[in-house]
Amino acid sequence: MGHYFSYGSQPFPFDMFSMSHLVVLLLFLTLLVGLYLGRPRMKQKGKTLIRYILIVILISCEVSFHLWFILHDQWTVRGNLPLQLCSISIYLCTFMLLTRNHSLSEVTFFFGIGGAIQAMITPELFYGFPHYRFFHFFIAHMAILYACFYMIWYERLHLTFQSVIKAWVSLNVIAIFVFFVNHLTGSNYMFLARKPTNPTIIDWLGPYPWYILSLELLAFLIFTIVYFIFGKNRLKLKR
Repeated sequence: MGHYFSYGSQPFPFDMFSMSHLVVLLLFLTLLVGLYLGRPRMKQKGKTLIRYILIVILISCEVSFHLWFILHDQWTVRGNLPLQLCSISIYLCTFMLLTRNHSLSEVTFFFGIGGAIQAMITPELFYGFPHYRFFHFFIAHMAILYACFYMIWYERLHLTFQSVIKAWVSLNVIAIFVFFVNHLTGSNYMFLARKPTNPTIIDWLGPYPWYILSLELLAFLIFTIVYFIFGKNRLKLKR
């Protein structure tokens, strides 16, 4: 049983687009469709239950992640501060669901959708099924995405093009802070110091440091596309 929680030996290496990876993606899409189709019949108690289940999952994923590193005596400032985009999204999604604050949700939605979808498709992951890190990685990213879609479909989050600008500016402010943290600690949060080890879309964006500029443009493009998909409905806020 211990090898399912082991560190470093990698008894279950991750293979991108393997059967386990594809099954997880299919499961994610199936549950997402269920979340969408359940909207018309969902009562307030059901909405509240979904919201708190997502909060518990997000918090549990983050706590267990840090405990796993601590128990293996591997937790470091260089590698475990919550400064990756999806780590930031976990915290933002948790506060978003707790407060249902629409101003916060505007930024969180674009962070979550833009980062977690890419991470689900091309994971920076070294442990495959059925290792703990495999389950943790995909459950955490699925919860981020479900939290974002919950706000759109159940809390009627209203997105405008100003939401795109707000999210993109917020991302840049965070990136500047993370850049200096990377410089001080030798870390690679948000992949601002070097490219990920596993193949990702970043491999197509040019060499360092030019891929960072490409990421800036790509983030704005993704945020804009997300806006045109989910913002055109002009859903009214519940006041």
